[in-house]
Amino acid sequence: MSNADRLSVSQLFSGLSNQEQEILDTADRFAQAEMYPLSQKMDDEEWWPKDIFPKIGATGYFGITAPESLGGSGMDIFTSGLILQAFGRWNHALALSWVAHENLCLHNILRNANEAQKKKYVPGMCKGTLIGALGLTEPGAGSDALGSMRTTARREGGHYVLNGRKIYITNGPVADVLLVYAKTDKDKGAQGISAFIVEKDFPGFKVAQKLTKMGFRGSQTAELVFDECRVPAENLVGVEDRGGKVVMSGLDLERAMISPICLGIAERALQLSIDYARQRKQFGRPIADFQMVQSMLAEMYVWVESMRLFTYQTLRAANAIGEEEGGRGDIHKITAAGVMYVAETMNKVLNHGVQVHGGSGYIWESEINRLYRSIKLLEIGAGTTEVRKMIISKELLSG
Repeated sequence: MSNADRLSVSQLFSGLSNQEQEILDTADRFAQAEMYPLSQKMDDEEWWPKDIFPKIGATGYFGITAPESLGGSGMDIFTSGLILQAFGRWNHALALSWVAHENLCLHNILRNANEAQKKKYVPGMCKGTLIGALGLTEPGAGSDALGSMRTTARREGGHYVLNGRKIYITNGPVADVLLVYAKTDKDKGAQGISAFIVEKDFPGFKVAQKLTKMGFRGSQTAELVFDECRVPAENLVGVEDRGGKVVMSGLDLERAMISPICLGIAERALQLSIDYARQRKQFGRPIADFQMVQSMLAEMYVWVESMRLFTYQTLRAANAIGEEEGGRGDIHKITAAGVMYVAETMNKVLNHGVQVHGGSGYIWESEINRLYRSIKLLEIGAGTTEVRKMIISKELLSG
């Protein structure tokens, strides 16, 4: 078999083209060299490395879907997913911050903002000199984020005035630019929501508290307060009272982009477990010789590969979403199904991974323990597992 034939077979196993594999491998090398060394301190101290976003931007890993005219790469969601998968392997906390900036904020602005707004904010976000965040979840509005939203916006001359609170906001303590949702017509309920670009220095905006988490530590999370926060009217994104559509199409993409983080974490857990099984000795033999350990490693491998297939399938589907297509139909169903399966399967992979590591896996400072503590967030964020099941069943029964 020639080298070219071997490469073709390799691509069949991964489900990636040669170009896609090279993108993944290059991002992997960057993440291992630049992001992995930061991971322990981030977890130990909930520390934020201020220099990393500009470094990521200078390397070209922001603005993947942005046009080159705005400083981006002009590529697609699938490419973003591959980069996120690589980042998830080596520093999943930074991977989460990356996707909140790149997908939840920047890509949503690209899809929904006008040209003036894009020119003002996108270049800095591509460089990593402006950090983005999404403001949706509220203290009393989690799974019912739209229906129970209490943050309001009223028009006063050339400004909208926002009042309310947002919670569990990734990048909240460090964000320069936030895409925030508020009710502009309370009588319309979920149909009366609008989207705004808020800058951190706008009067009336503040970070109420930085939140300390069980997992993804170092990825900054906050509660935000809008107290008569004055936002220029030109920072309204799209049409007033039409922000609900922005939310729903964005949530489908958010779910599609959670899966690569899960995949990257699971890949790393499998490799750590293989390495540990080879070097850890009991009864005078590596534990890799024991059939029970071999069984766990085999199951982990099968689970990881199934995660890979579903992740890539979902990302390829997300590539085809039109601006009017999100929040319903097949894409709504497959993104919910993909993240539900991948997050739940990652749980099984990490459970086995800690078991293979034994007592060392239970120690807080161990890498496998850090990965294990990431499990629950990915079964909660962007709609809980239970909400994902509701979406899937609703689409199945409405067809």
